[in-house]
Amino acid sequence: MPSDIKRDIVHRRLERIAIEGFELGHPVPATRQAPLVPFDRPPFVICEVKRRSPSKGVIAGDLDAVAQARRYVEAGVKTISVLTEEDQFGGSLVDLMDVKHAFPEIAVLRKDFLVRKEDIEVSWRAGADAVLLIASLLNVTEMTELRAYAEGLGLAVFLEVHNEADCDKARPLAPAFTGINCRDLTDFGIDRAIPLKTRRYVDWPTKLVYESGIFRADHAQWAGASGFQGVLVGEGVVRNPKLAAELVDQFRPTPGLSFWAKLYARSPGATLRPPGGPYVKICGLTRAKDVLLADALGADLLGFIFAEGSKRRITPEFVRSLLPTRALKVGVVHIVPGSGVPDDIAELVDAGLLDALQFHGEEDPELAESWSSHAYKAVGLLGEASWSSWGQTSAPRILMDAKGLDGSSGGTGQTIAESELEALEASTFGGPRLWLAGGLNPENIGAIIGRWRPELVDASSGLESSPGIKDETKMRNYFQEIDHAVLHA
Repeated sequence: MPSDIKRDIVHRRLERIAIEGFELGHPVPATRQAPLVPFDRPPFVICEVKRRSPSKGVIAGDLDAVAQARRYVEAGVKTISVLTEEDQFGGSLVDLMDVKHAFPEIAVLRKDFLVRKEDIEVSWRAGADAVLLIASLLNVTEMTELRAYAEGLGLAVFLEVHNEADCDKARPLAPAFTGINCRDLTDFGIDRAIPLKTRRYVDWPTKLVYESGIFRADHAQWAGASGFQGVLVGEGVVRNPKLAAELVDQFRPTPGLSFWAKLYARSPGATLRPPGGPYVKICGLTRAKDVLLADALGADLLGFIFAEGSKRRITPEFVRSLLPTRALKVGVVHIVPGSGVPDDIAELVDAGLLDALQFHGEEDPELAESWSSHAYKAVGLLGEASWSSWGQTSAPRILMDAKGLDGSSGGTGQTIAESELEALEASTFGGPRLWLAGGLNPENIGAIIGRWRPELVDASSGLESSPGIKDETKMRNYFQEIDHAVLHA
């Protein structure tokens, strides 16, 4: 059975507590000395004091907790998370007490693997204003008791979830602060889409905080545009303290939801297809009847190509003429370096007639980044160099497409080489994060889903009778093969 890092940490922590007590050998005051401070004062940017982690090893081994906290305070941060776990993260209760003593006006979150009431009481005495509870470590009864005890002392409870099962446990508590961690505490891997996927299960009034995976200010902007009221940033600000001021200046929750929030708010296929399958994008649509058929069959995304020279090119007026659909609409653009998104296409996004753009050309990376809340990049695969540079993009996914014999990509009918997919499988873009296009059709889609487990599949020419004209029989067979593969996985 694979190791569960968080439970290994708790096991070791309880062993130490049995020997050293819940103070872990540190001189915690017999009663609280610092005043309690509200946890969620704006800007709700939580910056962390940490020295290392199980996934990254040493981040800042000689970090001075108070000096690091001072950098955050001077940047305008009002909430600081202090990692107090000693064996894997190199923290201690002394860090928390020192930070709170130096900055009594700052709200301090004790971030640790807390599982006992005594942990909460020690946190309060040490000066914490909030405590972290991790849903995957606790059952409902334990969480309820720990929350009641913490709030009885005046502490805020920051409840962390990662998946649907965690939300099911958290729901009876309806915590006021819910963090969704894009880091899986089982293996400490990161998937920046997880908070968006998980938030659809958070159906109680709460302030949502996006945790981990933020290394630039635009990452935080993306989280704000995706419906999160706060962000918790650890390694990013420890390695680059100047980032704290950028986060304070630029992070703003926005009422309009990003494309990513809209996509991950729904399960693939909604109720039209069996659960557990991939999102399905039908691209190269040029006729209203094909749009309606794809929508009725359970497509999640509908693709419209604006690229000059494409046999499937449509006009903005065509998109404006379409009836509303359940599926989201994506405009495929091919933009040359130095150019921006054409005004008439950008207006379709602003008007809500397109939900996203798919960048499918040689556009400037800065352009794609500036659109990351409402766009993603498609890459024609030609070795690892063609996709590895997109690993830190704000958007959590890129679409992997096949390169045609002439160097083109999109609508070529070419499939991606097995060697390319094997390289992707071992990367952060593989498996359940893989967005796959290129030569997909009713004959091969079942095997591709079974072998590569993509999160999204994108088909165009493989469903046509001629360029831009979808074949109804092929369309129906394609969805049937997808459903069959999912049901027999």
